[in-house]
Formats: sequence, C-alpha cells, structure tokens
Amino acid sequence: MPISANVRASLYMMLSMMGFTVNDLFIKFLDGSLPIGQIMAIRGAILVILISLIAWQRGVISRMRELLTPMVALRSGMEAGATLLFLTALTILPFSTISAILQSLPLAVALGGALILKEPIGWRRWLAISVGFIGVLIIVRPGVEGFQPASLLVLLSVLFAAVRDLATRKLPTELPSLLVSLATTISICTVGTVLVTAQSGWQPVSASQFALLFSAACFLFFGYQFIVLAMRTGDIAYVVPYRYTSLIWAMVFGYFIFAEVPDGYTLLGSAIVIAMGLFTLYRELTAGRRVVTSTAIHARGNVWRERKKP
Repeated sequence: MPISANVRASLYMMLSMMGFTVNDLFIKFLDGSLPIGQIMAIRGAILVILISLIAWQRGVISRMRELLTPMVALRSGMEAGATLLFLTALTILPFSTISAILQSLPLAVALGGALILKEPIGWRRWLAISVGFIGVLIIVRPGVEGFQPASLLVLLSVLFAAVRDLATRKLPTELPSLLVSLATTISICTVGTVLVTAQSGWQPVSASQFALLFSAACFLFFGYQFIVLAMRTGDIAYVVPYRYTSLIWAMVFGYFIFAEVPDGYTLLGSAIVIAMGLFTLYRELTAGRRVVTSTAIHARGNVWRERKKP
C-alpha cells in the first residue's frame, strides 16, 4: 500500500526533530568539558565540510557570490547568536526544560512578523500569541522558587532565532537553501573560533570528545536534510505541527538518559505553548485561504464582465 505524500512528510519531520534533538544530546554529554566557542568551531567546521561537499556535488558552489547580501549576513549573525546562547543554557538546564521553552519560537516569529514586517494579524492570533507567552512564563516561573536564571538564555536564543526566521523570509527566492546553510555554518564556526581564541584559548580535544562533536554534527546535518524533505514533500498545514515532536524526543531522552522528570508546571506550560502555536498556524492558513478565495472570485468576476461587454 503506497504511503501518501503527507504521511511521508510527517515521518520526515519527526526524523528531522529527532536529528536536532540527538545533536543537542551529544553536546549535553560533553557536560561543559570544552568551551562553548570551541564546540561551535569544531562542530561548525565539520558541518562546513559536509555541506560544501554536497553543494559542490549539486553544482551550486559556484554561486557563492549570491550570499553577499545584507539579509544573509543578518540571518547568519542571528543564528550564531542563537547557537551561542542555546549551547550555554544546554550545559546548565534540564534537557526537557530547554526544549519546552523552544516551542515558543513559532509564536515569536508570528509576533515579529506583525511588529517588524507589518503582517496583518487578527485579534484571535494576538490572543493566541499572548496566551502562548503566558505558557512560557509558566515554564520559566520568574520570581518564584523554581526559577532558573539560565532559562533567560533560552528565551534570548528564541528571540535571535525569530529574527533569523524573519530574515529568511526576505532572502531572494532563487538563492539555493544549501548555500544559505553553508553561510550559516561558516558564521557559527567563525564566531566560535574568535570566541575561544579571545577567552581561554584552545583546549586539547580527546578522541571521545571529538567523537561526540562529530556525531552531533552528523545528526544536525541529518536534521537539516530531513526538514527540507518534509517541507518539500507535504502540505505545510499537515507537516508543521509535527515540529512539536521535538519536545517528545527531548522528554524521552531526558527521562531515560538523564533521569529528568518534567514537573507539572513545565508540562502545563508546554501544552499551552503548543496549543497556541497550532492555533496560530491554523488561523494563518485560514486567512491565506480567504485571500486566495477572494482573489479567485474577483478574477472570475472580471472574466464575466469582460464576456458581457459588446
């Protein structure tokens, strides 16, 4: 029995989220034994090699000059900043807590689209975004006993990632996504190298540490590839909700590997954030369908009027 495109896309998306989460898992295994900058530099260098080989194989490496645009620079800088903040938090916070806060990214992108790109948002989506961020506050719990200051690093990482995604929307449509990924990894590698050189200097890397970094880079690349397949195979409305499976992967790995048990506040906040994210997606797709339908009706009306002319 053949599998439909949407079902295949959902499997690709779940595999992608697993790849990203396993990448985080390998970095967590390092347990702060290497400076964050060195982790960014080594893992970034491995990714640069992998992506460059594929870009060369696909014949797009010769188009590197197309990357010299302000939006590519902005996107790469935001990705480097988000990575630095995220990796710093990863050495401090529980695995599942970080993943729960990261689920607010779609809401942050929707908010940024309204405030920065002036995209129209109705009152229902404004309400969903507001309630979603209340869910984030439930997870973070500022000002109460369970509050962990490092969770603010994850929130800042979400902010950087939201700007990255907004910059991505402004990239030229003809620019190959593979080259954008290459520019991003070069930026992360460069920032990591500068950071570790300016601070504590390079530390010796053991075979086990390099193996963890190499494995992390491979799974990160795995995630990149499958998320592209997912978005190109299925309908957005069907595929995007499966991004939230990253939280399930994180909770499973956190429980069985680090013996982490999310508390009730984290579970409640996560449920609110995910529900509001899905509602925001639904409203966006509904609004898009209304625009398409209105345009089609208007076009049919013009055709009818043209036919009635003598």
